[in-house]
Amino acid sequence: ATESNNAAINAALEANSGKRHIITSMVEHSSVLNYCHYLEKKGYKISYLPVDRDGLLSLSDLDAAIDENQTALVSLMWANNETGVLFPVKEIADLCKAHGVLYHCDAVQAAGKISIDLQKIPIDYLSLTGHKFHAPKGIGALFVRKKAPYVPFIIGGHQERNRRGGTENIPFIVGIGIAAELAKKHLPKYDSTVRPLRDELENAILGSIPGAELNGHKTFRIANTSNISFHGIESEALLILLDKEGICASSGSACLADSTDPSHVIKAMKPEAQYSREMVRFSIDSLNSMVDIEETIKKLNRTVENLRI
Repeated sequence: ATESNNAAINAALEANSGKRHIITSMVEHSSVLNYCHYLEKKGYKISYLPVDRDGLLSLSDLDAAIDENQTALVSLMWANNETGVLFPVKEIADLCKAHGVLYHCDAVQAAGKISIDLQKIPIDYLSLTGHKFHAPKGIGALFVRKKAPYVPFIIGGHQERNRRGGTENIPFIVGIGIAAELAKKHLPKYDSTVRPLRDELENAILGSIPGAELNGHKTFRIANTSNISFHGIESEALLILLDKEGICASSGSACLADSTDPSHVIKAMKPEAQYSREMVRFSIDSLNSMVDIEETIKKLNRTVENLRI
């Protein structure tokens, strides 16, 4: 989604050359935030909207930040990649439309997990990544509404209806298409399959491990993501031991896996330094089972106890 996020922002700026203001949030994916940091150096004004301690965004903050004479684009995600917290996308899109401002939505974390109906929600640009719904890694997509302006981000030949130069990766394109069809087929049962597993994991952790604290709104999240801080334990140490136990977890976005910096998402929600250095993200899939959850809880309890000795 890095390319599609960058391409959408670039298209909006190219179409509104006289407007040099972008609105985003403090918890966006690094591909949006780092591009905005780059644009700031080029003289653009960027408004970074805050979130509360549950990771929720205020629509009144967005409304107050929009300047119809200067705002070229609003770029706000659908579901957060670290906490799973959902933004009120329909309300955001309606607000942007009322102000005549283009809206880009990074829907990478939402695709395949919740219904995305662009006939009902007036989003201008929407980014997707295939591997989030079991397509091959390295393929993504950018939805561009017919009336939304678009200038190619990669200049070359006439491929992809003149929207992206370069030879198409046909096997991966077919792969993301099939994966999207399968995700749509299984979507009605996804939430009822995954959420009970996620809730069982969370309830067991919060109920049995002292100092464990949920990061993110209790219910207004996608079903598969659980972000928990284990107070008094560095996430890096915990993850190393969990990996030895055969448990895959992370301390933030996969795109920042090589970084030692604390999570900017948790830091935006809870400025206290320890929260962002003590968090672990668990991601559940429909292919997991209650046996997997029970095994994870057992090994996690043992690992935390060993680290606190």
